[in-house]
Amino acid sequence: MGGILKQPGAFAITPHKVSLCILLKIYAPPAQISVPFPFSSVSQHNCLGLFLLALTKSCDDILEPKLDELIHQLRMLGQNWEASWVIDQLMSRLSSLSSPDDLFNFFIDIRGILGGPDSGAVEDDQVILDMNSNLGIFLRRCVLAFNLLSFEGVCHLLTNIGIYCKEEFSNCPPYEEHSLDDSSSNLETYSEYENMDLENFVYEKVSEEIEARKEASESVPFHLHTPNTLLSLVDDIDVPADSVSKQSEKVGVASPYGDPSGSILRDVDPSGAVFLRTNWQVQGYLQEQADTIEKNGSAVSFNGFEIILRQVQKLAPELHRVHFLSYLNGLSHDDYISALENLHCYFDYSAGTEGFDFVPPVGGNSFGRYEIGLLCLGMMHFHFGHPKLALEVLTEAVRVSQQQSNDTCLAYTLSAISNLLFENGISSTAGTLGSSYSPFTSIGISLSVQQQLFVLLRGSLKRAESLKLKRLVASNHLAMAKFDLTHVQRPLLSFGPKTSMKLRTCPVNVCKELRLSSHLISDFSSESCSMTIDGAFSTAWLRNLQKPMGSVVLGQENGSGNSSNVTQFIAQPTSIPGSVLQVLGSSYILRATAWELYGSTPLARINALVHATCFADASSSSDAALAYVKLIQHLAVFKGYKEAFSALKIAEEKFLSVSKSQILLLKLQLLHEHALHRGRLKLAQKLCDELGVLASQVTGVDMEIKTEASLRHARTLLAANQFREAADVAHSLFCMCYKYNLQVENASVLLLLADIHKKSGNAVLGLPYALASLSFCLSFNLDLLKASATLTLAELWLSLGSNHATRALNLIHGAFPMILGHGGLELRSRAYIIEAKCYLLDSNFNVFEDYGVVIDSLRQASDELQLLDFHELAAEAFYLMAMVYDKLGQLEEREEAAASFRKHILALENPQDEDNPPLVGVF
Repeated sequence: MGGILKQPGAFAITPHKVSLCILLKIYAPPAQISVPFPFSSVSQHNCLGLFLLALTKSCDDILEPKLDELIHQLRMLGQNWEASWVIDQLMSRLSSLSSPDDLFNFFIDIRGILGGPDSGAVEDDQVILDMNSNLGIFLRRCVLAFNLLSFEGVCHLLTNIGIYCKEEFSNCPPYEEHSLDDSSSNLETYSEYENMDLENFVYEKVSEEIEARKEASESVPFHLHTPNTLLSLVDDIDVPADSVSKQSEKVGVASPYGDPSGSILRDVDPSGAVFLRTNWQVQGYLQEQADTIEKNGSAVSFNGFEIILRQVQKLAPELHRVHFLSYLNGLSHDDYISALENLHCYFDYSAGTEGFDFVPPVGGNSFGRYEIGLLCLGMMHFHFGHPKLALEVLTEAVRVSQQQSNDTCLAYTLSAISNLLFENGISSTAGTLGSSYSPFTSIGISLSVQQQLFVLLRGSLKRAESLKLKRLVASNHLAMAKFDLTHVQRPLLSFGPKTSMKLRTCPVNVCKELRLSSHLISDFSSESCSMTIDGAFSTAWLRNLQKPMGSVVLGQENGSGNSSNVTQFIAQPTSIPGSVLQVLGSSYILRATAWELYGSTPLARINALVHATCFADASSSSDAALAYVKLIQHLAVFKGYKEAFSALKIAEEKFLSVSKSQILLLKLQLLHEHALHRGRLKLAQKLCDELGVLASQVTGVDMEIKTEASLRHARTLLAANQFREAADVAHSLFCMCYKYNLQVENASVLLLLADIHKKSGNAVLGLPYALASLSFCLSFNLDLLKASATLTLAELWLSLGSNHATRALNLIHGAFPMILGHGGLELRSRAYIIEAKCYLLDSNFNVFEDYGVVIDSLRQASDELQLLDFHELAAEAFYLMAMVYDKLGQLEEREEAAASFRKHILALENPQDEDNPPLVGVF
């Protein structure tokens, strides 16, 4: 009896670990062959090694997989090599362990695959496990745990191995029974051990951990720090059921309309009886569902999950956190009434003391946490697009937090207010943010919203650092980076000595804040031992191990015919908490955004790829979708719409196109751009209307969508030659951006106004707008937009007469390094065409001697524009080519260019004759 009992945290030998030892012996056999059968290559052999490495990392989990699960994983892994041979070897060697002597001999023989200083000469083609490697240490721990067993413990282990194999034989399908007939006959030898008292390691471990935690604290942590080992109880615990209920469970899983969160429903008998669960198991289930909702709320069925929560509430009415889960469920499905009602119920019943890690402040009252309720209510209003209500509630939360000396809540509330001011357009906070926090209002200084935002960000960061709230510190550094990216810092005080300062953003500060936010990963990696409980994180490791290598983001078939599935060893999960990985992944999204603004296309694409590849599992669905959006936009700009629409179909399968989703916005943008290029103006206007409908009608909410819709509406009017209407829309948009301090967007609006005046024939009026746009680009370091503004300025000078051709050409050549290095197809084509026009209008240029310069530029532009279906610019390029060939007397080439020109003009004038662009039928 004493041999099988173990102290909490001790390493015990189990049938699953014996199976792993057998697989390790297959992986590193004593036979001297380079790659053991059935592996035909070293990569396939390494594939099994990676699988065993993942299994050994999860060996301390609270529930071990059964033999049939292990065999299923081997079959899934070995699709390109004979997994049946490995499975047969495993089963035959397990069934050969028929006595304690067999176990002793097995653990003596297995030492031979370990290398060491006394291992002697090793052949070049012999596979030896390093004693200090992960696999070697696991094998040594198994040998040591077996040597510590008493004879009774060895007998218990042998009996457990028999039961372990019996379960697999009972689950074997008929077509596999023939290969197991010989081994199943050996099960009779275990009957002499079956009367011995067996111990359940799993429930003993759970009960000891629960008792230890109850002795440490009477409160039950819920949302962020529940032990991960308890999460698997709800999903992995076995409940006896008849075959009918099992069959109905399979049908429910296969149905596309089944509830993804309904794994707990398998414990509900059709007759109405409910299998009981412990309080800790229900808490683990609720925490798991809370994490799922926060990561991707659309993956949880609203009605199905509500039914489960009602059942839980009926069985355990003292668990008020069920109301909190209902609140999260309503929040994720945009049900305002349900979310508000359940949030009030939760704080009415629990006073905010259940469901959070609560450390009462010194000197504070013990009647609940009103400030936490205000914080949640403010965030709910923020989510539903009520910025003024959210700001009022959060301001009250600041006041109550100060009264109750709750510094932690105060730090989070200040961070929430900063995020609210940053994400929503609030032109004034007068009468809302009073003198309760701001240090400047007490001396009679009126601060703008941007200055108040800066003060709040700095204050929240200092409080988080003093309280050592690492996640909040990292989030605040990201917020500071976003602020520095789009805001020019001005002095808060308007009096005193004036110091010279440049009104420009500082990319160095942005990079500094991003780097400081990344320090969070090193802080938690040093605490990995204390934060990891029994290797529970390795479940995700095993799932990721089966992902194919290659283009995991927007991947397509390469047509090579090679279907080998090589397992990947990148982006494997670690013991770092998921919330930390989510913050780190958000930093890479922000890096990609920053490099987009600064004009470095390769760095923007690399950071988006890093997020999509390494943080897809840990990030929220919105961040993951945003990474895909950036990659698809890159394809549209540099590869054309065909590649972009193909990638968009893949992204749509991964993310649901619900209202305001990033993927739906991207689809509308791509379709609108494509419609403009092909001259389908009615379709383009319809897409503009669809885009505008997605924005909220509340003032200051969804400013990004409203700005995008207005900008595209003005461009559509410009394409229709409605210059006055386009200018009115652009002026209105500029005033709105100025009111809400959207200075980066104003640079694009000013450039649009310059284009409107250029196309309407008022080049003189367009020059001030182009110069103002250039000024904005210099202030905010918008290098790529600056290059586009330079092209527009060159066109305006060129419109004033041929005597300005040299000046325009100098401007273009100055922007060429940026355009050719980081510009997309359209920007490069524009530059080539404008350069050719400058050469042709320059009196010093001899077209007969240097015609190759013009022809090469125009040919390059025409090739790239045809990828975009940009008929207007392509027609202009072919028209200029025909003119050059006409001057040179090359009639055949002239007729060919003229035919291409005519084709694009006809396509532009008769867009209905063309085929519909991809994905237009969605409306």
